[in-house]
Order: sequence, then C-alpha cells, then structure tokens
Amino acid sequence: MNRIRSVTIWAIVTLCIVVLITLPISLQTQLIASITVVSIMAVIKLLRAEQTWRLVALALGTSIVLRYVYWRTTSTLPPLNQPENFIPGFLLYLAEMYSVAMLALSLFVVAKPLPHRPSRAATIKKFPTVDVFVPSYNEDAALLANTLAAAKAMDYPPDRFEVWLLDDGSTDQKRNSDKVMDARAAVARHQELKQLCEDLGVRYLTRARNEHAKAGNLNNGMAHSTGELIAVFDADHAPARDFLKETVGYFDDDEKLFLVQTPHFFLNPDPVERNLRTFEKMPSENEMFYGIIQRGLDKWNAAFFCGSAAVLSRRALKETDGFSGMSITEDCETALALHSRGWNSVYVDKPLIAGLQPATFASFIGQRSRWAQGMMQILRFRFPPLKRGLTIAQRLCYTSSTLFWLFPFPRTMFLIAPLFYLLFDLEIFTASGGEFLGYTLAYMLVNLMMQNYLYGSFRWPWISELYEYVQTVHLLPAVVSVIMNPRKPTFKVTAKDESVLVSRLSEISRPFFVIFAVLLIGLGISIYKFYAEPYKADVTIVVGAWNLLNLVMAGCALGVVSERGEKSASRRVKVSRRCEFVLGNEAYPATMENVSAQGARIQAFQFPSDTILVDTPAAIRFRPHGSDKDEELPVSIRNVQDSGDVAHVGCRFAPDMPRHHYLVSDLIFANSNQWTDFQMGRRYNPGLVRGTLWFMWMALYQTSRGLVYLVRGIRTSSDARGTDVVAKPEASR
Repeated sequence: MNRIRSVTIWAIVTLCIVVLITLPISLQTQLIASITVVSIMAVIKLLRAEQTWRLVALALGTSIVLRYVYWRTTSTLPPLNQPENFIPGFLLYLAEMYSVAMLALSLFVVAKPLPHRPSRAATIKKFPTVDVFVPSYNEDAALLANTLAAAKAMDYPPDRFEVWLLDDGSTDQKRNSDKVMDARAAVARHQELKQLCEDLGVRYLTRARNEHAKAGNLNNGMAHSTGELIAVFDADHAPARDFLKETVGYFDDDEKLFLVQTPHFFLNPDPVERNLRTFEKMPSENEMFYGIIQRGLDKWNAAFFCGSAAVLSRRALKETDGFSGMSITEDCETALALHSRGWNSVYVDKPLIAGLQPATFASFIGQRSRWAQGMMQILRFRFPPLKRGLTIAQRLCYTSSTLFWLFPFPRTMFLIAPLFYLLFDLEIFTASGGEFLGYTLAYMLVNLMMQNYLYGSFRWPWISELYEYVQTVHLLPAVVSVIMNPRKPTFKVTAKDESVLVSRLSEISRPFFVIFAVLLIGLGISIYKFYAEPYKADVTIVVGAWNLLNLVMAGCALGVVSERGEKSASRRVKVSRRCEFVLGNEAYPATMENVSAQGARIQAFQFPSDTILVDTPAAIRFRPHGSDKDEELPVSIRNVQDSGDVAHVGCRFAPDMPRHHYLVSDLIFANSNQWTDFQMGRRYNPGLVRGTLWFMWMALYQTSRGLVYLVRGIRTSSDARGTDVVAKPEASR
C-alpha cells in the first residue's frame, strides 16, 4: 500500500513539473519568474540557510533550467532547410544539453553529501596484517627514500605490516635491453634501490617484464605477499603516521568492504595555481573532488579507488584476479569491477598523505590526458550505465565520473559558437535579445548560483571553466583519439620532481595565443557590426558579450601557460616546532618555521650569525613523533638573516645514514593535522559577485603577463638567431 502511495505521489509531482515546464507564458512573465527565482535563491544564500532550504533553492534553480531546456528545444533551433545554420546550431544545442545532463548528475551525486566521518585512530581494536605497496617506475632514490621512510614509520604494530617497493624501472626486461645505455641505467637503479630498501628495512621487488603497467606491478606485489589488506601509495605520496589507524578499522565494520579511500593532498601547487599564484589563498582544483564529490559518491556506495592513499581488501581483489588492467586508469576500473560484484567502499575525508603535483603545464596536460583517455576506455569497455551488478545510483555515479571527461567537446563549441555569427554571419541560435535575457541569461545565472550552492567554499566562480578551457585545447585530440581507437593509449608515468628554473612560455602554449588573437579579432568585428548594422544591435550585443567572456577566459589562460621560474619543485610546509640548532659543541634554542623535502628554515636564538659561512655543517636536534628521546638530523647552512637576538637560518638536509631519512619524513609527513589546517585556512566562499570581480581582475592581469612573456620570448628568439648569424662568418675564418 505504501509503495502504491509513493508511486502515486511521484506521478503527481512529475505531472505538475511537466505542466510547469511546458506552460505557455509570455516573455514578460518568464522574466518576472526568472527574477523571482534568482531573488529567492539569493536570499536563501545570504541567510546561510541549509538542509531543507538548500534543497528548496536547488529545486527552484532546477525549474528555471528545465524551462530553458524546453524553450531551447522547441523555439531556438535553426530550420532543417538551412544546413549551414542548422548543423553548427544543433552541435551547440548538444553541447548545452550535455552541460544540463552533467548538472543533473551533479545534483544527484552532491546535493546532500555524507558528513565528515569521525576519527578512528583512538578506537581501533584489531590490527589486520597489511602489505604497503609503493609502485615505482622512474622516480629517483631521494624521492622514494622519503616515501618509504614515512610508510615504515606509520603508527601500527611493526609485526603487522610490511612495506614493499615495487620497482618497475629495473625489471629483467629493462636490465637486459638491447639499448646498452638504458640497460646500464636500469642495472644501476636496481642496485641503488635494492640497497636503499635494505638500509630502510623495506622489501624490494621487481619482475621479469613491464606488462599491464601499474596494474601488473601491483598484481605482482600481490603474488609475493600475504597481508589481509593492501595499502597503496604512489612513489611521491608519503603517508602520515596515523594513516593505517584511521583506515583499517572500517574493515571490521563491514565484511563486504573492499576499499577505504582517502584524499590526495599536495605539498606543491599545480601549474595553474603556481602561475596564477593562488595556491596559498584559493582551494586547489582537486579539493572539489575530494572535498565534495567523493563524499557524494560515498553516500551512494560509489566512492572509487584513486590509485593511491587507499587500503583495499585482498579477499575482494582475488575475486577479480587482482587490479584491473584493461584501461590505463586501473584504479577506477578496479573499483567498478568490485562494486558490480556487491562489494562496498568507504571514503574518509581527511588528508592522510602528502604528494607532489606536476610542476610544468606540459606534464599537467599529459597527466590529464591519461585520466581522460582511461575514463573513455572504461566508458567504452565497461559501460557503467548498463553494468550488471551495479545499483541504479552507482550506475549514475559512474556515468557522471566517466562522462565528465567529454567536456572538451562542449567547451570547444562554446568557444567557437559566437564566431559563426561574427565571422560568417550565420544564425545558429534563433532568439531575440529579450528572449536571451529572459531564458538564456537567467539559465546561466541560476547555473552559476547552483554551482556556488554545491561547491561554494571548494570551487570559486569561473575557476572550473578556466581549468576546463586550458585542458580542452590539448585534451580534445586525445579524447578523439581514444574514441576512434580505444586500445591505443598506453600508461605513461607523470613526472613529479620537475622544476621550472627560468620563467618562460610553456612549450605547448602556442595554440592559446592563436585562440586569443582570433577572439580579439571577433571583438573588433562585434564593435564594427554594432555600428554598421544597428537593426541587429540586440543580437550583436548578446553575441559580442559572449565572445568577450571567452576572450577574458582565453586571456587568463595566457597567464596559465606563462611558466613562472622557481628554484625547487618541493614546497615548504609551515610548521611551528621546538628544536635545538646544534653548531659544533653549542646547542641554541630554536623553532622550525617551515620544512620541505630538501631543507628547513629555523629561528635560532642568540645564534652567532656573523661568523657563519655558507655550507657550514650543523644539525637540528628534535624529538620525533612517538619517540621519548631527541635525535639529530645533519644539515648544511645555506643562508643566515640576523634580526637582533633571533637569526633566521636556511639549511639543507644532509642525511648520511638510513635513520636520517626517517627524521626528514617525520618533520614533513608525520602530522596529518597540519595538512587539514592548511586546507581549512584557504577554504571559504567569496560569493558569486565578489568571486566574479576577483576573477575578472586576475584575468586582466594574467592577460598582460602572458603578452609580456610572449614579447620577451620573441625578443629572445630574435637575439638567438642574430647571434647565430654572426657566429657563422666568425667560424668560417
């Protein structure tokens, strides 16, 4: 009886919505309705009303979106007998419908995500055996030493976990390569890493051949280990001491649990953040995924494996013969396979690892290309919407996660659509200026407000659009390639320990300047059309404004591809930790200000700074977490700034024994709370108006910076050619 009543209620509600959406009303009434809805949503936001009111605001916004979809479908498409207008017009329509569909899926996933889970570290009772896998391909020993030392130092009974370095860069295949130099490099790496593992008390493992990339490497690790659980950390992802205690307890709660996933926190900014200088003040791009979307997925038992910072059940993995390797995103594919077999997942929203992001824009695009191609492979080979064994909610969640990577197609259409009118005088969108104001502008404004409701403090206005635009230029051919040939992509390791020593334009920046120039020409044409064709002024204003918005986005992207120089890829982490700075036989009371993978900055009191030379050996004496005695970490002094009784000392770590790697990892990675504090310090919602004004100002500045880099690059190239021309006659004498 209750089921019949529920179905009846849903049927009545659906009928009312359909009637409301399709109700024929005048343009004036539509304008009034749009203004009313926007005003109510704004009031609810200003009053900070949550729970039911948040859902009311989203429902009101959805009504405007659906009204727009109905109007757009029935009233704006060009006639079929005008193919030059209809074809681009229909492609633009499909791009808009994709955006609406993704908005609908986002509403389903994150309208009411699960709250943060409480800490489990203090309540853990059972300690299952754990194998900790650190897969590696081409990372250097210093980077691996920090990660392995941090993993080995986790607060967990030592006899209940084993750390493994899974080295895919020194396989038998590589050490016996026909290319002598490559073979010698692999042999040297093999010996170096084997010795490193022996020094750190870590198990070293390689294999015969590099088959099935990372998935094959992990499966080889499974074949040689026996732990009940498997923790996976990328080579640059160092765990905090409490990682295992915060995660393994969930497997006691649910015997069908296959995954506990945690966020990826990064010590360094991605190239967009670094070049725009937003890392310290604006939430990182991945925080929207790990802070909101994964919690939304978790509500529907669809949080998926992200390749690292996770614990998995060996018993579950045996059902699928280990990690899946059909696609180049083995993480999501593995989770999809296990979810479809009835296994469950949990997401713990607390950063428990710290890693490195790509430092250059080219590496960033390479990483995103692999993600996009891998998700397209999953969509093609596994097709989540019809995957047997998944619940309806899980199908929608996985569909959202895979379809997202089609964004280069609609983003391209939104970029070029105004140019069809400005350059070729085509009418691909049949509407007057008033209709655009009543329907399209209202839809765009409501869309922005709904995004602010969903992601406000995790994603500022226009930042998603910027990230999508800067990726679209190079991801579009990558996505087209995998759609045409889904088995073609191969796994490529993303470089993480790079640095940009000299400010320069990215090697893949040229298309962005070309696009900016074309849009700038479009702006000039729109101004000309406004005066030359006053009878079409309303349409010209609308299309010109659209093109101007694209120009602002393209200008900001010029700053993104203008690489700022910096000395190191490693980011300093702010700390406040008591220590002693030891110089010779004297120990000076000190406080650590910040640390990085390479060194630290110390406030030393009553320090004789005037007699210190560069590279003078010294040591930092401190008490590691979980220890009852002080230890010393050797350093070399790099610089000293005297401020009266206090000297600020910059020093570089000089580890000369295995224990020193543990001390370095303790300084940087042991305390996970510092990463949460850092995230919370930049996580706030500037609001739609203030956020938009801030973005416009940043875009203006970054446009000028990008153009300065371009002029500088042209001059440098001209000077280099001139030097070459002069050098040739000299060489011939």
